[in-house]
Amino acid sequence: MDEWLDQLRERRGTLAAVALIGFLGVWWWGDRAVAQPSGILAPGEPAQTPPEAARTWTFHDHTLTALAAFEIRARVLSVERYRFDRPAELSPVDLALGWGPMSDSRILEAFTIEQRDRWYFWRAAHMPIPEAEVIGHSANMHMIPANEGIARRLKAARVGQLVHLRGQLVRADGKDGWHWVSSLSRTDTGDGSCEVIWVESVQVADRPKDM
Repeated sequence: MDEWLDQLRERRGTLAAVALIGFLGVWWWGDRAVAQPSGILAPGEPAQTPPEAARTWTFHDHTLTALAAFEIRARVLSVERYRFDRPAELSPVDLALGWGPMSDSRILEAFTIEQRDRWYFWRAAHMPIPEAEVIGHSANMHMIPANEGIARRLKAARVGQLVHLRGQLVRADGKDGWHWVSSLSRTDTGDGSCEVIWVESVQVADRPKDM
């Protein structure tokens, strides 16, 4: 009996180890970056236009106000998911996005890019393009998904992939007085310079031809 129990425990231990390895493999595969060739993958500028009409709506006990209609095709430079900060009640993920020269692998290989605390940071030992080009062609964007399907696609986005987003730049107001206001410029920096996007549709692809 003791020998049988020892064998059973050993098998359970082996199965647990296999399950853990499988979980880690799926996690790694799901978060791996997508390699891209040199060349500008997202050549267009983000499109921003005045909202068709004054529009407010309620989402997760917050009042959202449309500031501008917004559309962007860009390369994902970094992804950061959030669960516990105040904005996570609305926005479960930030995407750092690049377009124009900041969607070109040849340019991006000079940069180290990261996100934390709802900010996007970059650094480079040598600048392949002027700093103003970096600022004007990349941004950290706070995503407020309009439904669960969009939320899943946004949270599953990987570095190197291409995204096509449509929605609204918004102001969010909580009942407790907290507020979050989108930037309306692609060239500002510092506090308040991130876009807050109500995402109404999203496409995510590995290659431009699939967008």
